[in-house]
Amino acid sequence: MSAKAISEQTGKEFLYKYICTAAAVQNRFKYATVSANTDWDRLAQEHPWLLTEKLVVKPDQLIKRRGKLGLVGINLDLQGVKDWLKDRLLKETTVGKAKGVLKNFLIEPFVPHKQEEEFYMCVYATREGDHVLFHHEGGVEVGDVDAKALRLMVPVGEKLNEQQVTEQLLTHVSDEKKGVLASFILGLFSLYEDLYFTYLEINPLVVTEDGVYILDMAAKIDATADYICKAKWGDVEFPPPFGREAYPEEAYIADLDAKSGASLKLTILNPKGRIWTMVAGGGASVVYSDTICDCGGVDELANYGEYSGAPSEQQTYDYAKTILSLMTREKHPEGKVLIIGGSIANFTNVAATFKGIVRAIKDYQEPLKEHEVTIFVRRGGPNYQEGLRVMGEVGKTTGIPIHVFGTETHMTAIVGMALGHRPIPHQPPSDAHTANFLLNASSCAKTPAATRTASFSETRVTNESCPAKKCKGLPAAKATTLFSKHTKTIVWGMQTRAVQGMLDFDYVCSRDEPSVGAMVYPFTGDHKQKFYWGHKEILIPVYKNMADAMKKHPEVDVLISFASLRSAFDSTVEAMQFTQIHTIAIIAEGIPEALTRKMIKMADEKGITIIGPATVGGIKPGCFKIGNTGGMLDNILSSKLYRPGSVAYVSRSGGMSNELNNIISRTTDGVYEGVAIGGDRYPGSTFMDHVLRYQDTPDVKMIVVLGEIGGTEEYNICEGIKGGRITKPVVCWCIGTCATMFSSEVQFGHAGACANQASETAMAKNQALRDAGAYVPKSFDELGDVIKTVYSDLVANGTIVPAEEVPPPTVPMDYSWARELGLIRKPASFMTSICDERGQELIYAGMPITEVFKEEMGIGGVLGLLWFQRRLPRYACQFIEMCLMVTADHGPAVSGAHNTIVCARAGKDLISSLTSGLLTIGDRFGGALDAAAKQFSKAFDSGMLPMEFVNKMKKDGKLIMGIGHRVKSINNPDMRVQILKDFVKQHFPSTQLLDYALDVEKITTSKKPNLILNVDGFIGVAFVDLLRTCGGFTRDEADEFVEIGALNGIFVLGRSMGFIGHYLDQKRLKQGLYRHPWDDISYVLPEHMSM
Repeated sequence: MSAKAISEQTGKEFLYKYICTAAAVQNRFKYATVSANTDWDRLAQEHPWLLTEKLVVKPDQLIKRRGKLGLVGINLDLQGVKDWLKDRLLKETTVGKAKGVLKNFLIEPFVPHKQEEEFYMCVYATREGDHVLFHHEGGVEVGDVDAKALRLMVPVGEKLNEQQVTEQLLTHVSDEKKGVLASFILGLFSLYEDLYFTYLEINPLVVTEDGVYILDMAAKIDATADYICKAKWGDVEFPPPFGREAYPEEAYIADLDAKSGASLKLTILNPKGRIWTMVAGGGASVVYSDTICDCGGVDELANYGEYSGAPSEQQTYDYAKTILSLMTREKHPEGKVLIIGGSIANFTNVAATFKGIVRAIKDYQEPLKEHEVTIFVRRGGPNYQEGLRVMGEVGKTTGIPIHVFGTETHMTAIVGMALGHRPIPHQPPSDAHTANFLLNASSCAKTPAATRTASFSETRVTNESCPAKKCKGLPAAKATTLFSKHTKTIVWGMQTRAVQGMLDFDYVCSRDEPSVGAMVYPFTGDHKQKFYWGHKEILIPVYKNMADAMKKHPEVDVLISFASLRSAFDSTVEAMQFTQIHTIAIIAEGIPEALTRKMIKMADEKGITIIGPATVGGIKPGCFKIGNTGGMLDNILSSKLYRPGSVAYVSRSGGMSNELNNIISRTTDGVYEGVAIGGDRYPGSTFMDHVLRYQDTPDVKMIVVLGEIGGTEEYNICEGIKGGRITKPVVCWCIGTCATMFSSEVQFGHAGACANQASETAMAKNQALRDAGAYVPKSFDELGDVIKTVYSDLVANGTIVPAEEVPPPTVPMDYSWARELGLIRKPASFMTSICDERGQELIYAGMPITEVFKEEMGIGGVLGLLWFQRRLPRYACQFIEMCLMVTADHGPAVSGAHNTIVCARAGKDLISSLTSGLLTIGDRFGGALDAAAKQFSKAFDSGMLPMEFVNKMKKDGKLIMGIGHRVKSINNPDMRVQILKDFVKQHFPSTQLLDYALDVEKITTSKKPNLILNVDGFIGVAFVDLLRTCGGFTRDEADEFVEIGALNGIFVLGRSMGFIGHYLDQKRLKQGLYRHPWDDISYVLPEHMSM
């Protein structure tokens, strides 16, 4: 949601910090908060004025009219405050319908004043601008300020000035106070705008000869503006409405939501309730809550919440386990039900999200059975059949009763089943599979037209829509027809999946060419992106700059913006500068309301229709669809969205718009056009805008409106029907009827779904629509029946003549999606058995990365997992780490280090320099580990005595690998070898091969002292002992690792550390290009060359 209430303390802190006014604001920062844990002595030290001034104390928990409720203690000393709190702190109190515990109190200085010094002041936002209310009488008995107060509306984008304030608001104020009040109101309004308040009320505002005092204050801020106001806001705490506790689980989900691109919401209504929900979609979550309350379950409804926006498997798991944990804490005598519901998803992979829920169910299977939980599932959308299958399977394997339904079942039918109001069908009918759009069932399937293979580089300017006529001095008229078969769009953002979905839709609608003319993506250079048009691959240009895209594609008149909430405003404003654009769809959710209102004003002035923000878009069957609207092709085909019907609809919710596609296709001849205007408080276009378009479109015969709680836009439809402007049948239902049944305020999934007054409730709007003559069902459950009845009447009287069905052309399925559905198989190009990064957690050889750190396995342990697919003993891991340490470097003179240094000094990069050093590793330098291991193993395994081995190698003219050193000798031993030898002798179970190599060393050093077992040889033979005796490998496996070069990897890995060190050292020392000196080179030329 956007507009969130803040505590009085937070509101006053903002005001005292940031208000800029000539008026003297008194008692700045003089407030103290009190709770059950307050240390009174410390509080008095921090706020010494508590001991010297008379005080006021009141609860700070979003309670209205505290004075009338006797919840304000006035003119008390500190002891009086303590006494007053004894009767109230941690006591349950009833405020209206809400019961809650008083926990947080605010203490402020008492301000002696006269009644005539009290004023009332309020600023609040509407679509058109900000309203400033002022009344010259304030205080507890102010009464109906809406009727009494003087008001001034500041249109969006305009400034408030002192003359307006004085002339329109302060007419009943004495002259000596007008200047102070005018200055304060201007400062307050500026603060309201700068800090993105949406509501700010002060009552009373006291003005004395000393200055201005803010006694009581209530405020809301636009939480979506956090990225703009973070520096000034800091970390704002949003308290729950009075009567509802703040649960840590709610905070946990809010934190998940903040870190996710998806939407995750949770409100706990009654932790002891037996009806729990886990619903996908902001609109659908409201509909399910409505239906539960309609079925009499309001007192047992435990929670409200939603997950949407394609959350990952892990996010869904975290969300599901939170709910399952909550519902399995207290038993209910009747058992419990969990409703996992949702509308038909537009783009969320249902199977993927269900995997997270299934994991959570498996984790909680015992508590779920113990608490006698029955689960009801209804879902549709991409890959929903696989999701439902998996959900059904987990019911069978765990023994938990899980009833599973798809799009063939009405969305909310499972509520009636769960609450015993309707029977549970044993085997529900199943709809077509996701893969069914591969082949057309009809024998008369149309062959793609020749134009399908034409080039799409040529531009077409044909457009059947009615563009806005822009006249100087007047707001431009908006187009009646937004989309046609020739509509062309630019897509802002690299949304390849959405674009491909649009092209597939275009193809099944038999469009001559794709609807996407170009894409704009500022983060790459101009290039072309490959897509499919039916069977053929095509290229669509991608531009870095929007101006270039517009200039090269003058036929484009629609922009679909997938810009993020931070960049959507700027990109939309930029798009509106191009006169060719008449429709903009803004997908992003969470754009601050103040910015949205500016966009709306600009669009109205230019005659541009905005769909969104916070929307999936809209669809015009047979013509055009915005982004992911309508879901995948199976839903497009099953809902007959490839050809126009006679019913046009408008909805707020994107998910519910797809549900309307389903309902309308099953009860009528289909959809003519459908738009989801978005869930924000101020959508770019309104219900009425689209209803009037449909009224003026001859092919639309009936209109469906899915309204919701919050706002008053539906009343305009009432007036349109009453006044005769709307003559076509309108079927309308406003969701959110449950809100009036809750004891405390609940903010639903959409930012605009909150009633601020009685007329904004869903019940009031439904009744008004019914009275005006709209067709209003008794509940959402009956919406399809009412639509069917109205449609049947129109068919009966000849208004609608259903057309003959024409099958659409077939579209091949994308390879990736076909594989996801398990329809095809293909040999993998690669196989791996050491690592898996596909899940939510990286896995090394079957061990999650968190476990690797938890077990403190270190580098040696990780190397064991990745190289040997084993969890090696601790001593083995230590030995590997020691080997890496002793082989890390051996000075700059060795060939590998030398090469690295020369390369670094030649200006090469780290990777090139490192590679240059690594390429010198071989039998002569560093690569003797494998060879030594093989030679010594072969000799030992064949039963050859050490002397026989030495003699044979000498006879064959071969060097014994791992024997010999240029510097070290028996008299000057290599301490690296000595360190390793001590460790191995102490920790290894057996050292047979090492002992054999040491016997060989005795023979070789007797001939020449430097023919010692060097570090390469030692590591080679010791590693063979390790592999053979640690208990983790068979003899064949141990020999295989030696054969495939695993041991040389130890040297390569270790010495890479040294080479990188040398590279960094040379760069740090700023060494220049290396040239070898002549006097260190012996020039030996052939005699005939020197003559």
